[in-house]
Amino acid sequence: MPIRLRRLPYQPLLAVLLLWLGGCTMLGPDFQTPEAQIPDKWSEQDKGLFRKPQQDESIAWWTLFNDPVLDKLIRIAYQQNLSLQIAGLRIMEARAQLGLVKGNLYPQVQEMNGDLFTIGGTGPAADRYYNAASVGFDAAWEMDFWGKFRRGIESADANLLASIADYDDLLVSLSAEVARTYVNIRTLQERISLAQKNGELQQNSLKLVTLEFEAGTVTQLDILQAKTLLTTTLATIPNLMATLATYKNALAVLLGMLPEEINDYLQPVHTIPELTTAIAVGVPAEVMRRRPDIRRAEMQAAAQSAQIGIARTELFPSFTLFGSLGWSATDRGENDLGTIFDANSFSYNFGPAFKWNLFNYGRLKNQVRIQDARFQQLIVAYQNTVLNAAREVEDAMQSIDHNQQEAELLGQGVETSKKSTELSMIQYQEGFADYSRVLDSTRALTQQQDQHAQSKGKIATSIIALYKALGGGWQLRQGKPFLSDTTKEEMEQRTDWGTLLREP
Repeated sequence: MPIRLRRLPYQPLLAVLLLWLGGCTMLGPDFQTPEAQIPDKWSEQDKGLFRKPQQDESIAWWTLFNDPVLDKLIRIAYQQNLSLQIAGLRIMEARAQLGLVKGNLYPQVQEMNGDLFTIGGTGPAADRYYNAASVGFDAAWEMDFWGKFRRGIESADANLLASIADYDDLLVSLSAEVARTYVNIRTLQERISLAQKNGELQQNSLKLVTLEFEAGTVTQLDILQAKTLLTTTLATIPNLMATLATYKNALAVLLGMLPEEINDYLQPVHTIPELTTAIAVGVPAEVMRRRPDIRRAEMQAAAQSAQIGIARTELFPSFTLFGSLGWSATDRGENDLGTIFDANSFSYNFGPAFKWNLFNYGRLKNQVRIQDARFQQLIVAYQNTVLNAAREVEDAMQSIDHNQQEAELLGQGVETSKKSTELSMIQYQEGFADYSRVLDSTRALTQQQDQHAQSKGKIATSIIALYKALGGGWQLRQGKPFLSDTTKEEMEQRTDWGTLLREP
């Protein structure tokens, strides 16, 4: 004799049981930060150029150059750079995505529906055509029995943190790029100034040689050599001016403005920024924790880790509670559509259901394998990011050391070249040396001064590269919104964003 289950008492009991079990299971791995190789110390940290930080001096490291123009440019770039604004908007997108997946924890289907249609048939003429109407409400809730939706929230949450880290990493790069471009501009300005000054000195020297030629004490060869040196020096200026214009245009884009507006921000003309104190460098482990690109790589791996659990849930049955209620009526025969909301027109149904993907021929398992392979790729990418971060710090520290040595030697060369030029000119005027010696010493001085200016610029850019490698600068946005008030207002006028545009 078949056993018949009583309908009403067992269905609520089964629903409560499934709901309770749904909160107890989470398939897939729980993410842990991957292991990575971190050096115990920096190879250059014991040199006098570097010191241990007494506080977090990398927050606004550019202020250590004591250049108010540079401070202003970085502040403007933070407020107006368009790429940074796009990164802020991606954070808002990630917030909305997180809110979307959180909604999956609740009944996924909650729909009100209704219809009115005409039915034709082959019955008696009076009932051959009639109207039917219905209105109702449907609900369905796929319970998170295996943690699919909770893993989805984990993944979306990690993606949100990754988008914030991406914003911070862009801010680090932006600050460094503005400073580097500014240093290149100041370096070119100094090189142009030196070339102009040397051109003036060589012009005076040419006048002197011309007078000597007219007096008959030198040959025309001395005049030709003097003119050649002068034109060679002046010929470097147009190329330097063209390169200077290119850097100014690049700086304008970084600041989110038109190229013709940038000149007003570069006044007055300053010298190449210099750092007169030892550079504060923390221990490697602290640097790795501070760099936003490492945090981003970690969060990307965390987001992918949750995808493994989501894929694994497809191997198991899903359980759903469903229900619907509604009213229906027709005007066939003696019926009337006006009775649609009468008690006799009401009907309902509810109960549990399950779905299990059987005989999938390995498709679901291979999907899990795909997600796991992607996760392993991101683990290796995280480890590679850490290694590259350590390399960037080491490269920058060594560049500073070597550039400092180069600048000191070139500075000494400038001083000796100045003395050599002065002595050769005196000896030439007194008749103890020919003009070729004056030309050689003048040419050497011009080259030494230009190379020395470039070496000072390289020191500043290598210091900037070090602070970028240390992950400094992103703290500038702490306590400040990711979007400007103007952008928020524009978006809120177009779309109801609720509280998502507010800073948490």
